[in-house]
Amino acid sequence: MPRKKDGMLFEVHPTPAKGTDGKNIVYVRPAMHYKLTMQGLEDFCNRNYHSPYGEMMRAFDYFLRAASELMAMGYRVETPIGSFAPRLKLLREITDPDKVTGRDVVFDGVEYNPGKLWNKELEKWSHGFRRAENSNTQEIMADKKKLEELLNKLLGDGGSITATQFARASKLTYYSASKLLNEWCKGENPKLLKTKQGQVYLYTAC
Repeated sequence: MPRKKDGMLFEVHPTPAKGTDGKNIVYVRPAMHYKLTMQGLEDFCNRNYHSPYGEMMRAFDYFLRAASELMAMGYRVETPIGSFAPRLKLLREITDPDKVTGRDVVFDGVEYNPGKLWNKELEKWSHGFRRAENSNTQEIMADKKKLEELLNKLLGDGGSITATQFARASKLTYYSASKLLNEWCKGENPKLLKTKQGQVYLYTAC
């Protein structure tokens, strides 16, 4: 984890859109090197805020159970870190409002509105930004043969891979890695088969 005085590391990546000079417009994002698990968050709070170990996990567990029960009843749950509300969608296209029944409606996830609190809190701890060196996505994507060789190596004999794993190994962004894997799933003779396991998509060789 970077020290507070260092500032946030960021990476620069190209977008598909072209600028006035004909080159790809770039965007910035936090460097993908840092990731904190729930256990890491517990350790951080215990070390820096003297919270009892396990308190954060229990708090999240209570919130998850209570908020999901309330949202299932149609409530928007307002909290200090933002609001959470159920998002709905129709299973089929309907043009007559009078024909919509409960059987046509399903949950479509949770709508989260962080409000302005996060910005205020992050700005209190912000120490500027530092550029991190990152690979050129376009150059990597241009060498499809090398990417296929990497894919075959990662899959091994009958293995599978996720977009996150492929992005990490190839040094692509998650978006580019996912897009490429999905391309390899198309056509009359696809290279990959995409299946969903829980909340994650797995890619295996055909």
